Amino acid sequence: MNVAVPPKGPVDLLTFGESMASLRTAGALRSGGYLAMHLAGAESNVAIGLARLGHSARWAGRVGADEVGEFVLGKLRQEGVRVDCTPRDGARLTGLMLLERRTSDISRAHYYRAGSAGSALTVADIEPALAAGARVLHLTGITPALSASARDATLWAARTAAEAGIMVSLDLNYRSKLWTRPAASEVLRALAPHAGIIIASDDELDLLADPRELDSQGSGAGDEEVLAQRLLGSGVSEVVVKRGAAGATLYSAEGTLHETARRVTSIDTVGAGDAFCAGYLSALLDGRPYPERLARGAVLGAFAASTRGDWEGLPQRDELDLLGAYVSGATVR
Repeated sequence: MNVAVPPKGPVDLLTFGESMASLRTAGALRSGGYLAMHLAGAESNVAIGLARLGHSARWAGRVGADEVGEFVLGKLRQEGVRVDCTPRDGARLTGLMLLERRTSDISRAHYYRAGSAGSALTVADIEPALAAGARVLHLTGITPALSASARDATLWAARTAAEAGIMVSLDLNYRSKLWTRPAASEVLRALAPHAGIIIASDDELDLLADPRELDSQGSGAGDEEVLAQRLLGSGVSEVVVKRGAAGATLYSAEGTLHETARRVTSIDTVGAGDAFCAGYLSALLDGRPYPERLARGAVLGAFAASTRGDWEGLPQRDELDLLGAYVSGATVR
C-alpha cells in the first residue's frame, strides 16, 4: 500500500470516510440503459460544500490503487479539497454505488463496498491528518458502520480531537443497508459524548436514547426535545434536527430555533442533508450566530435538492443570495 505524503498545515475542516464512484441511471437498473459516473460520499460532499464557500477542507480516507480511486481523488482535487493524506490500497478496490431513480420522488441505492479499500480504514490512515490540525472534525455514522477497524478509527478520532480542543461535529446519518438500529445506537452513543455538535434527521435522534427506552425493533420511545435537552446537559453545545422540506430545528443553551426550508423545485434530494451540514458548519466557521447557521444550512440544502447530483449544484460564496434574489424560473442576464 502506498502511504500518502504527510499533510502540511491545518485546515478549517477535516473529515474522513469512504468516497466512491456512484453510477446513476434515470430509470430502473434492471431495465438497463445509460449510467453516468459521479463522486459520492457523505463526508466528501460536506468537504466540497465548504471548499466552494472558501474554507480550507481536507478529506482523509483510503482508496484502491485503481482507476476509480484516481477518479475520486481527481474530483476532490478539482473542487479544492485537500487529499494529501490518502493512501492507495493495492489489495482492495475502491467502492461503488449504483443509484436508480425509481420514481420522480424515490431513488434507491445499491452498494458494492463490502471489503472495499474505504472499509479497511484504520487509525493509522487518519492520524497524520488529525495531527496536522483542524478547527472542526466532521464525522458521520456511515464510516463506523463499514467495518470494525473503521469504527475504531472513528471513535479514536472523536476522542482525540475532543481532547485536543477541536470541535467535533457528528451527523448520525443512519444507513439501514449497512447496520441495524440497535448496532448503530450502541456506537453512536459512544461517539456522542465527544461531539460538540450533533446533527440528525428527525427519524434518527432516538438512536442516542438510552437503550432501555428502545423497543425490540430498536425504535425510540423518547421525545425529541427531551433527548435534545439530555444531550445538551451532557456537554453537547448544539443539537440540530434536519426535517427536509419542513426545515430544521436547533436546540442549544440559548433555546430552540426553527428554520423553514427554502421553496425550490425538488429535482434530486440525495446529498441535501450533507449540503445542510456544509452550510451550517460554514457559518459556524465564519463565527455567525445560530440563526445564520441554520439559514445557511437551509440555503445549501435547497441548492442540493433543486439540482442534480450529490454536490454538483452547490453554490460558491457569491451565490449564497441567489435563491432569494430572483423569482422562480428567472434567467439572470
